[in-house]
Amino acid sequence: MTTLGIDHLGLTVTDLGASTRFFTDCLGWEVFGRNADYPAAYVTNGHAKLTLWQRRGDGAFDRHNNCGLHHTCLKVPDEAALGILFERVKDWPGVGVEFEPEFSGKGPKMHFMIAEPGGTRLEFSYDPR
Repeated sequence: MTTLGIDHLGLTVTDLGASTRFFTDCLGWEVFGRNADYPAAYVTNGHAKLTLWQRRGDGAFDRHNNCGLHHTCLKVPDEAALGILFERVKDWPGVGVEFEPEFSGKGPKMHFMIAEPGGTRLEFSYDPR
């Protein structure tokens, strides 16, 4: 085996402060480091680690025409947690809801998609299989 999985994922965001607050204050993650020179914040929920990078310059990522991150999907433990999480994030300042909880395809997996305050598309999913 050459790899063991993902160590961390780096997300470029338009507003580092707003994105960091979304992950920590809304989702309950913790900051485990910062780098003022980039600038960047490193956040974790104890299972996953993300690096949030402040974007420099103008222009948004175009998921249809650019190579790179399309979205990040975070899993939740059950269907009830998915609904509770959606209710928590849908009205968070700067969050854009792409779609509410629904089946992914014909199911049984359920998911919803948002854009966090820094502009990154996040999917949250529960798969009972």
